[in-house]
Amino acid sequence: MNKVSKTIRAASIVIASVAFCTSAYAGEVLQRVLETKTLKFAVGVDWGSLSSLNANHELEGYDIDVANGIAKYLGVKAEFITPGWDLIAAGRWEGRWDLGMGQMTPTTERAKTFHFSENYYYGRDVAVVHVDSKAKALSDLNGAIVGVTANTLEAQYANQTLTPNWTGAKPIEFKFKAGQVKEYESDNIAFADLRLGDGVRLNAVITSEAGVGRAIKSGYPIRVLPGILISTPGAICMMKGDEEFRDKINAAIKSMKGAGTLSKISIKWYGKDNTVEN
Repeated sequence: MNKVSKTIRAASIVIASVAFCTSAYAGEVLQRVLETKTLKFAVGVDWGSLSSLNANHELEGYDIDVANGIAKYLGVKAEFITPGWDLIAAGRWEGRWDLGMGQMTPTTERAKTFHFSENYYYGRDVAVVHVDSKAKALSDLNGAIVGVTANTLEAQYANQTLTPNWTGAKPIEFKFKAGQVKEYESDNIAFADLRLGDGVRLNAVITSEAGVGRAIKSGYPIRVLPGILISTPGAICMMKGDEEFRDKINAAIKSMKGAGTLSKISIKWYGKDNTVEN
């Protein structure tokens, strides 16, 4: 009886030790990712060089390569979900994906909903017009109809409601006042309206500098007005509550930075290293 009791007690200690080590190693999200061997990323299908469908209807882009690098670091498979930016930014994920890509600016307001990785990208926003536009300077867009992606800093800039509240942010100078702001699901949809002609539906689109080059190469009759509107950091977002998961993602990004992999991916898709602040 005593021997059996000791055996049961020893087994209990082993089980308790394993449970302790598991919980100490991984929070709820990280535990599920490691058990299923799958890490789910929310990405866009029409985000230009960030992520989009190629001629073979396969996802490609900067975010796709970064996501695959993170998954490789964790020893799991990357799975891509394409919900649209508005659903990612809203934060009501309900476990449908684990990480939101899209180079989200880590503002203090968004930090109420999300954990953020360390910055994996630095972007600059510009104003784009039709090639037939008479606008030559940003100030020429006063009173213009301006297109933006909904729920973005570009939308806040266009509406002149943007208050920069990320680390290292500088005061914002609004370089024109739009007459009307039209919000879209993505930049590509806004570009489609702009390409119809100056003033047909839009006079300009505010977007990331990196996304314009691909649109122009695709045949969009657009051009960039000189001058930078906003310069912002970009991070990967995740729902709050699992610090271990956030730390693992940060470790993966640091590893890619240290190996020079992140810079190579940026140069591949943007022609320059956007992983360091300008």
